[in-house]
Amino acid sequence: MDDGLDALRERGEAFLVDLSREFYEAHSGLKEGAQLQPIFAKHARAIGDEALDEVRERFRDAAPGSEAHRSARLLLDWLVESRCGRELAPLEEREIAWEGTAVIRGNDGVVEPYQRAAITIANTRAKGERQALDDARAALVQAELAPMKLERLQREHEVVRQLGVADNYVSTWEALSGFPVRPLRDACESFLRDTQPMWDDVLPGFLKRGLNLAPGEATRADAVALLRAPEFDGAFSAEGMESGVRRHIGDMGASFDAHGRVVFDTGDRPGKRARAFCSPVRIPDEVYLVLRPHGGQNDWRTLMHELGHALHFANMDRALPFEFRWLGDNSITEGYAMLFDHRLQDRGWLQRYSGLSKGEMPRYLRAAGFEELQFLRRYCAKLIYEVELHGETTSWAALPDLYVDILTAATGFRYQRADAFVDVDSRFYAARYLRAWQLQALLDETLREHFNEDWWRNPQAGPWMETELFAHGQREQATEQARRVAGKELGFAPLISAIEKLLG
Repeated sequence: MDDGLDALRERGEAFLVDLSREFYEAHSGLKEGAQLQPIFAKHARAIGDEALDEVRERFRDAAPGSEAHRSARLLLDWLVESRCGRELAPLEEREIAWEGTAVIRGNDGVVEPYQRAAITIANTRAKGERQALDDARAALVQAELAPMKLERLQREHEVVRQLGVADNYVSTWEALSGFPVRPLRDACESFLRDTQPMWDDVLPGFLKRGLNLAPGEATRADAVALLRAPEFDGAFSAEGMESGVRRHIGDMGASFDAHGRVVFDTGDRPGKRARAFCSPVRIPDEVYLVLRPHGGQNDWRTLMHELGHALHFANMDRALPFEFRWLGDNSITEGYAMLFDHRLQDRGWLQRYSGLSKGEMPRYLRAAGFEELQFLRRYCAKLIYEVELHGETTSWAALPDLYVDILTAATGFRYQRADAFVDVDSRFYAARYLRAWQLQALLDETLREHFNEDWWRNPQAGPWMETELFAHGQREQATEQARRVAGKELGFAPLISAIEKLLG
């Protein structure tokens, strides 16, 4: 390992520490807005032309399949993302400031902070009120946020094209991520086709019982309210959430906060994002778990999901090089997050840690299967749409209608055109989520084989996860970890089987 690579890694980590802390403070509501441009200026050398040229040369010269090639690919991927981030920083600052201060004004004079809208929609039981708020939200987004998001997407495509790593945006992403996105897109189409009869069978009943609606009447706002499932709130109290989850991690033989390295930020605060997140500021020593309460099982599931991330980041081997701790295939960390949040589909876990009664359990598990199928169908549709969005063969003007058509057809809930450039996960992150869904199913199988059906309370399971999974950082691809740990390939079949079991 030469001094040039060591210095590049050191500068890269210093840059990401500062950037991550800024994002954490801005998105958690601890400060108003984000000051990204000064950070990019301070660390200009870390992501400058010299660093880009050096890493590009390493990537070109390294033998495919070697550790040098793996390292160079991850570093080049990060540098391309960082160069985009530098160019887009003014736009991102505007977006963060807007999201933190924007308010939705309804026709009835009610004012709702934009950041709280998703929470309020989920908790509003009256169809008319719920839809009116979502329509007002969509009108505001269409007028103010969507143009910023569109400008950012267009500019990102321009920057990637100018860097010249590959012929276009999709090819660049595939070269740097290490896996092709189109085969996964095709698998998503197959999943939607294979599960359509199941979805057609369960959707009408859940809509009728939950919201007294027929499928043709339902919108995305109704989906948010339906999945909120307030009838189970008594079994998932706010007071019992952290203590129940803490007990689970202790039963596994692990530390809930990784011996103080994980900081929990789970209270309400103006300006805090409705969508929870985990922010690793210094890996593995300083990790923040941020959650804004919605209520009920959603909060429990979200806490478990983000805790999977947090324990991963806080238990990485600190001797790993920068690129294997900070960078890599995020399907890995998302897989751990989903492994934890899927405990809320596990009868034994629920009996031990939640307040669900024996009588409530079958109805709850069926609802969990419905929710799982809805989310998987939604994310398959998102990836199909995003391949079109980034494929540069469909005009920007035609994309909103395409978004509505694809998402509505997959889920049965009518989507808003205004969200076509807002409901987009950065850099094909939907693909990371989908591979993570597949990975967690295999990890769960492996843990059951090693530590029995109730691995989640086996005191040997936590230490095994820390050494065999978390400590490796993100050096591996999800496919590689699936083969190493489970001896199997990723696929949708285990997920379909699990959903069928939950739905009965």
